[in-house]
Amino acid sequence: MLIKKVNILLFIVAVLIIGNVAAMPHDSLSLKDSARFADDPIADNLDSLAHLNFFEKGYDFVQSPNYHFSSDSIPWYSDKEFADRLSKLDAQSPFDLQYNDVVKGYIELYAVRKRALTSRMLALSKLYFPMMEQILDRYNMPLELKYLAVVESAMNPEAFSRAGARGLWQFMYTTGKLYNLQVTSYVDERNDPVKSTIAACQYLKTLYGMFNDWQLALAAYNCGPMEVSKAIRRSGGKMNFWEIRPYLPRETQGYVPAFIAVNYIMNYATSHNIYPGIPNATFFDVDTVCVHQQLSFSQISTYLNVPVNEIAYLNPCYKLGVIPYSGDGCYTVCLPVSKVGTFVTNEQTIYSFAKKDTLSSGQILSFQQNIPEVEYYRVKRGEHLSSIADHYHCTVRELKQWNGLASSRVHAGQHLMVYLNRKKSKNSSNSKLAQKGYYVVQSGDTLWRISHSTGISVADLKKINHLQDSAVLSPGTKIKLASN
Repeated sequence: MLIKKVNILLFIVAVLIIGNVAAMPHDSLSLKDSARFADDPIADNLDSLAHLNFFEKGYDFVQSPNYHFSSDSIPWYSDKEFADRLSKLDAQSPFDLQYNDVVKGYIELYAVRKRALTSRMLALSKLYFPMMEQILDRYNMPLELKYLAVVESAMNPEAFSRAGARGLWQFMYTTGKLYNLQVTSYVDERNDPVKSTIAACQYLKTLYGMFNDWQLALAAYNCGPMEVSKAIRRSGGKMNFWEIRPYLPRETQGYVPAFIAVNYIMNYATSHNIYPGIPNATFFDVDTVCVHQQLSFSQISTYLNVPVNEIAYLNPCYKLGVIPYSGDGCYTVCLPVSKVGTFVTNEQTIYSFAKKDTLSSGQILSFQQNIPEVEYYRVKRGEHLSSIADHYHCTVRELKQWNGLASSRVHAGQHLMVYLNRKKSKNSSNSKLAQKGYYVVQSGDTLWRISHSTGISVADLKKINHLQDSAVLSPGTKIKLASN
């Protein structure tokens, strides 16, 4: 009888242990992958979404009938369950969506470590995936390739890498030029969601033609076809990603596993209690119109009553907040559907209004020169914010402000954003008043320019100073920079 009771107790303990293991990821997995994700560009791209201001508060929470999680629950599953789910996806995909420990590590990245940012990523997919699917279908390519943009940029159209790649599809300057993505003083089409997606389809089609394997084409998209060809030779002629993986650059070794993990999380997010955030606009809420004369975002904002920040987010390819005149065609502007009709009906009136308030080429060039260049600095062992500040001739306070740091503590491997060519105001009274929370309007100033100069959003400047959309800024006027 005693033996029977002991057996029952052991059974209960075993059930409790198994239940706890299934409820959260294994600690050993977290420790094992911590070093890899400390300097992983895929994780860095996810982190960039934390500063993206394009979401309403709350989540698009639709409780699945198959799951009944509490709001703070972080579900986790057995290897068998992960393998079975990927097997179902693999049966409907031309990609080899196999499950292994490397893929598991990236599933944990999206489902556990960065789950709040994954929610934002799911929200952005409502704006970009329908457009990507249309273009992929036009080129007769697998629709799963839309997930590559998640790996590349975490669906952030303003993403840029330390190497100089930009946009949803992270094109380098030279590669973008090969696929007709123009870069001028006004426009960078690598940041244009539609044009960069077309270029990505053309490039991926070329890479697939080289290797006749989608996994190898993905690897080549990341590190270049020459590196993949070298890895094939070093492996003895193998033509399988997992067999040549040890011979690929370190970043590319995690690239295809991350792509597989994104396929998983985008299809099984609700089973991990992850729901999409609510974006300010979806694909069906916006449309594009042609612009035949130069217009600035602030001018469009004033006439259509659309926040400048929203116009800038929907049109990330315009570097200076100005849509230039094109003599051999037209540039387009993406607007909320509710405003497109107003723009088209009143187009000539808007141009006439804009002519009275158009910045000269000299003013725009001067503004462009005052935009600070950004550099990412990797903290070395033993370094402190004070030594980094001395190196870049800035203050510790500025470093903390630029990087959203609450304390002065940093750790080796951490990346800090540094503004290089910071310009001091030529107006001495402005620099003194700025310390007291004021800005003196200069000739040619707009709220958008003041916003970029001070780092305070246009909406906040309007709210603090009780300004209407049609307000005219007179030189010499003092603008409050803080409500207190």
